[in-house]
Amino acid sequence: MSDKDIKKATRHVNQNEGLIFERSSPGKKAYRLAPLDVPEVDYKKVLGAAAREDLGNMPEVSEMEIIRHFTRLSTWNYAIDLGMYPLGSCTMKYNPRVNEVVARLYGLAEAHPYQPEKISQGALRIMKTLSEALIEITGMDAITLQPAAGAHGEMTGILLMRAFLQSKGNPRKKILIPDSAHGTNPATAAICGYAVENLKSNAHGMVDISALAAQMNEDVAGLMLTNPNTLGIFEQEIHKIADILHEKGGLLYMDGANMNALVGKTRPGDFGVDVMHLNLHKTFSTPHGGGGPGCGPVACKKFLEPFLPQPVMVEKADGTLGFDYNRPQSVGRVRMFYGNFGMHVRALAYILANGPDGLRQTTEDAVLNANYIRKKLEGDYELPYKSASMHEVVFSDRIQAQKGVKTGDIAKRLIDYGFHPYTVSFPLVVHGALMIEPTESESLEELNLLVDAMKSIAREAEEDPEMVKNAPYMTRVSRLDETAAARKPVLRWRPAQAQSASE
Repeated sequence: MSDKDIKKATRHVNQNEGLIFERSSPGKKAYRLAPLDVPEVDYKKVLGAAAREDLGNMPEVSEMEIIRHFTRLSTWNYAIDLGMYPLGSCTMKYNPRVNEVVARLYGLAEAHPYQPEKISQGALRIMKTLSEALIEITGMDAITLQPAAGAHGEMTGILLMRAFLQSKGNPRKKILIPDSAHGTNPATAAICGYAVENLKSNAHGMVDISALAAQMNEDVAGLMLTNPNTLGIFEQEIHKIADILHEKGGLLYMDGANMNALVGKTRPGDFGVDVMHLNLHKTFSTPHGGGGPGCGPVACKKFLEPFLPQPVMVEKADGTLGFDYNRPQSVGRVRMFYGNFGMHVRALAYILANGPDGLRQTTEDAVLNANYIRKKLEGDYELPYKSASMHEVVFSDRIQAQKGVKTGDIAKRLIDYGFHPYTVSFPLVVHGALMIEPTESESLEELNLLVDAMKSIAREAEEDPEMVKNAPYMTRVSRLDETAAARKPVLRWRPAQAQSASE
């Protein structure tokens, strides 16, 4: 049997495992209730029209079948505990277990956001200490921990800019956004009431300084800059960028999603940034995704502090901590309570566990890992920009596309080698992009496994392109019809017989 036949047979077996969803049998129960010891109530009379007798073909299964079903499903999921997530721009690194232990301490995990300040001093001190650490790391003057995610932080930051400019008599009309920025930036600017004007990159993948100077005028509120940008390239002329904006009264906003390439090495506040957000759930603790909460604090310079979301934490004369609600220039509350406190705990645990030297080491390791992958794969995949890479590297599929193999095909084939795919077709400035971010978590051995897999796929694309174009083979679900999935999504589970009837 050929290698291709084996893969097809494996796929067939894996698909048949889907039968576990059809174990239902009338009368089976996973529980037994004690005899009723209170008067029985006619629920139909109580609920009226809301009473439901048809449970919608809910499966009737035993406890053992339920346990095996969900345990089996858990083994089908890919996780950072199983292998590498090379998702560029997403920073899916390992989450230290000590962070989770600390976040689950009873006094922290069970603290209620409405409990009085006098019995919340421990929680408030955590938030205060974290704020001070983030201000030092970013080189800024003030911060809010309220925003619940990166995009939420972006919105808060632009609202601060708008409020400041409005206080000067003119909120202005436009926000400049480079073509190498994160995709949420244009949406953020629009939500905050600004028109978006695109700013082209130069041949080195950085902001074109001459284009910026030509586009910058009194109608421009500011520039939303991702640095390092989504090409993994540091904006080397960042001081000039800041000067051009400031000379015309504009502000420099920095998307800090890629701060894991800068921590301990340089501070945005020192190179002209006026306001920025951080992704605590990326740079300082848990990998984002998976449905868990994030945290996108916004740090700013002193002149923007009066506009921060209220309430603002203050230290009282007696040394206790509390909140100041008397903020007449505040943009208002952007989050209920005081932010995702569990993420504050995790981030502070991460910062304190690493210390200054450890944080600097994580940055250096992240940059070293990305450049190792870049060097190893340079001859196998096209490198569209030759500028130095920081924490991630972006290749293109130009070489493989000559054989009809695209970046999505390569990503799907990578699954067969045991890896989660890299980020596909982003950033848009690179056609057929392969965006790889190894993070600081991965060892040399793991990096070499990824490199070997990518090299092997490059050979397959050259020698047997159909093999790659039909991947994956080793998954429980084969290649999906992505067009149909987008246009006719199946958003809820239905029994097999009902699904067949509808088709």
